[in-house]
Amino acid sequence: MRVGILAIQGDVDAHARVLDRLGASSRPVLREKDLGEIDALILPGGESTTIAKGLDRLGLYGPLASFADSGKPILGTCAGAILLAGASENHPVKTLGLIDVVAQRNAYGTQVDSFAAIADPPAHGAGKAAQELEGLRCVFIRAPQLSKIGAGVEVLLRVEGVPALVRQGNILACTFHPELGADSRVHRLLDPGA
Repeated sequence: MRVGILAIQGDVDAHARVLDRLGASSRPVLREKDLGEIDALILPGGESTTIAKGLDRLGLYGPLASFADSGKPILGTCAGAILLAGASENHPVKTLGLIDVVAQRNAYGTQVDSFAAIADPPAHGAGKAAQELEGLRCVFIRAPQLSKIGAGVEVLLRVEGVPALVRQGNILACTFHPELGADSRVHRLLDPGA
């Protein structure tokens, strides 16, 4: 599997290391033509204003929407989740509108308010993907929260009752940093055959 990582800003190398452990190849994405060479895409964490300005400057909003429409999987982590959302709050940025949620930027506070927590146990009757994520350690750094979860959005993971990983079709939005640490379960969700 060839996974592109949007390389405008964020910890591209940490995501690449996780993909390497999974046996997937990774490559940076900075141009529309890069999207034609990959099977899945990661929008990493970082600073969502900086990444949004980079998407505008590089003319990538339309090509990313087309990539999503192709059915190929996309994972947005932290700032990437903000950019995938239908809208953002708390100093809003331009989003891609690919998942029916609202992202509140920096909902947990500043950098010094960063924390790690174990995901809540899956809800009764949760699907297979949610069950396979049980006990996941989640690292939140200036993280967003997702609200106004649309009817077509599946909550795969909650932390302290708050949605932290959601999926709508081929789009995954994750408010924490799954690339930090040795657990690769979130990245495995990019492979529809896994």
